[in-house]
Amino acid sequence: MPVSEAEAFYEREAHDRFLPTAYTRGPWDADSQHAGPPAALLALAVEQRPGGRPDLRIVRLTYEILRPVPLLPLRVRTRVLRAGRKVELVEASLAPDGGQEVMRATALLMKAAPGSVPEVPPERQVPGPGPGSVPPKAFFPVPWDQGYHTAMDVSFAAGSFLETGPATAWMRMRVPLVAHEEITPLSRVLTAADSGNGVSASLDFRRYVFINADLTVSLHRFPEGEWVCLDARTTVDGAGIGLAESALHDEKGPLGRGTQSLYVAERG
Repeated sequence: MPVSEAEAFYEREAHDRFLPTAYTRGPWDADSQHAGPPAALLALAVEQRPGGRPDLRIVRLTYEILRPVPLLPLRVRTRVLRAGRKVELVEASLAPDGGQEVMRATALLMKAAPGSVPEVPPERQVPGPGPGSVPPKAFFPVPWDQGYHTAMDVSFAAGSFLETGPATAWMRMRVPLVAHEEITPLSRVLTAADSGNGVSASLDFRRYVFINADLTVSLHRFPEGEWVCLDARTTVDGAGIGLAESALHDEKGPLGRGTQSLYVAERG
C-alpha cells in the first residue's frame, strides 16, 4: 500500500495529487481514512483554487461521503458552480487515481469586509474548562499503532471516548495537514469536525456502528489558536437514523456548528 511516511496527514506530489500517510487511517478499517483529514484537504483545495478571490471567505462546507476514502494516492478537483460579486459556490471532489469519486464538498463563500457592520457576538461562551486545564484522554482502543488517533491531541472538558452521551472535547492537530505547508485555520476546524459522532457516541461502539454519510460545517468566523472544541451530542431514532450536532469553539469563543447524518445499526 503506497502510504507516505511523512510527519503530516498528506504529502503533496503535485498541485492536485496527494499521498496519504498512516496518520489519516481511521479507527474502524486499516485500509480507510478517517473523514476528517480528507474533509480538510477538500477545504484546502477550495482555499487554494486558481483564481480564488482573497475577499471571499468560506462560511459553509457540505460534504457527501460517497464511499470509504482509501489509503491511496488521491486527486482533488475543483470547479466554480456560481460566481458572483458577493457570493460564490465552489465544488471540490476527491478520487483515487483511476477510481470512483469518494468524497465531494460544496463550499459557500461570501464577501468579507472587516469593520463594515457592527459586530454581534454569540451569547454562548466556551463550555467548561479550556484545553490547558484538563489532562489528555486516550482514544478508545484502536488495533494499529499509527492513525488519526495518534495525530490528534484530545482533552475532554466533559465525557470521554469511553463514555456514552454528550461530551465536550478539545482537539489539536499534532502534525500538519500537508507536509512542509502551514496549517490554515480552516484545516484545524475540518480535521476535528468529523469527530462529533465519535466524541458524543450515544450507543456502545462495541455493539453498534454509527457511520456518518455527510458532514456540514457552518462558520461565522475562523478559529484562532491551535485548539478546536466540539461540544457534541448525538440523537438516535429507533429506525436506525441518527444525528450528531457539534457546537464549534476555540479558546476565544464560538465559531459555528457541525452536523452529521448517521446510519446506525447493530454490529454483525
